[in-house]
Amino acid sequence: MQDTQLLNEGLALMGLGMGFVFVFLTVLVIVTTLMSKAIGRFFPEPPAPAATGNRRPPAPRQDDDVMVAITAAVHRYRRRHRR
Repeated sequence: MQDTQLLNEGLALMGLGMGFVFVFLTVLVIVTTLMSKAIGRFFPEPPAPAATGNRRPPAPRQDDDVMVAITAAVHRYRRRHRR
């Protein structure tokens, strides 16, 4: 087999492979988009509840003992695992 013939077959095989991958990825994007639209149509997200007035959500209660324990644990961990 001549070198030019081998090179031509290699380039043809490369073009075929790249073409197949391009078509596959294009079909994958189209199918994913269609599935997303179908899910959005048949299972819509529930509407968010309307905010009433200027109420603020209650601030979470911070337990000082828990914060001290977490701080001590982080400090001990960092002290033991220094590089």
